[in-house]
Amino acid sequence: MKRKLFLLLAAICVLTSAQAEDQLPAWLKMIKISGYAMGQYQYTSQEGAKANTFAIRLGRVIIDAHPSKDWAARVQFQYNGNTADLTQGIRVVDVFAEWQHFDFLKIKAGQFKRAFTFENPMNPIDQGFMSYSQNVSKLAGFADRDGAVASNGRDIGVQLQGDFLKNANDRYLLHYQIGVYNGQGINTKDVDQQKDIIGGVWVMPVKGLRIGAFGWEGSYSRKGSWTDEQGKTHKGLRKLPQHRYAFSAEYKANDWTLRSEYIHSTGKAFTTTYKSSADLSNANVNEAIGSKADGLYALAIAPLATINKQKLYIKARYDVYRESADWGTAKTYYEAGFNYLISKNLQINLEYARVNDKSRFNRALSDKHDYNMVDCELDFRF
Repeated sequence: MKRKLFLLLAAICVLTSAQAEDQLPAWLKMIKISGYAMGQYQYTSQEGAKANTFAIRLGRVIIDAHPSKDWAARVQFQYNGNTADLTQGIRVVDVFAEWQHFDFLKIKAGQFKRAFTFENPMNPIDQGFMSYSQNVSKLAGFADRDGAVASNGRDIGVQLQGDFLKNANDRYLLHYQIGVYNGQGINTKDVDQQKDIIGGVWVMPVKGLRIGAFGWEGSYSRKGSWTDEQGKTHKGLRKLPQHRYAFSAEYKANDWTLRSEYIHSTGKAFTTTYKSSADLSNANVNEAIGSKADGLYALAIAPLATINKQKLYIKARYDVYRESADWGTAKTYYEAGFNYLISKNLQINLEYARVNDKSRFNRALSDKHDYNMVDCELDFRF
């Protein structure tokens, strides 16, 4: 099935390039196909998990369409090169349509990014570093702390968003977004019949600056079996409430990017992370990490204009995630590197990170919390 799907996509690409626009069928004129790929080399000296490997970090094919004047739609497919079973390497990440008639009210329905944090909806190339920040990854639905399926920050639901208050320069000063979601992650139906409500609002007082706040009220649930503290086995629905909030700030102007976000979470997590259907029957809770977690990052990407304007950038990031909201479970990255744009659609990224890891994995290695990482990527768009 997946092979047939990609053959169809390839055929559409050939048709769009081989025929002049005025010769295309009407249904094909409204379609735009794009995508990107991220090749990666990564080295880590972490005790017990040393690595030195080439990989495909990510590959995506995006189909955008405008079925009518006020509507936009997207279907997006993703390939991860680091999966153990390559037959499971391709999946659908976006399937949605959005009504865009008004700037102050746009309605989106389907599967798409949750309305949480500034960094979550960013393209991974534009995000600028070897990975999304730890707090976004663990607390915004990527490789989520609660044990849900890895979802790239997405869920299934309906979202309202819009912009208000134009200034004299015709620039909006206020943005809002609020969504209702299943709470189970991508390509997954609701389990507990309770929806997640996630929303945010930010102000843009000067050009390039935005300051925002976000909230998340919901749950992640499984139908399975678990053992309580007395050793008794239970079966049925087990719901883990999740309460999260985030504060965000970003300044992006004159080719500079400065961004920082703090996220706090209250809510327990299941012992196993959902990777196959069998994991969903395990409803045991990971009591060892408790019910609280938080994280903060601060980053800067600056142009080296004296060397090569709009081509070469230097970057640095401080990134800490506390698995149990205490410093005894903190994992901290101190990162620095360069991004070089060969062209608009091709770039090379180089990054070094010094890591201090006091998380569960390294608790037994009390004298080996620190290790090094080197990451090099070749990213291209089409």
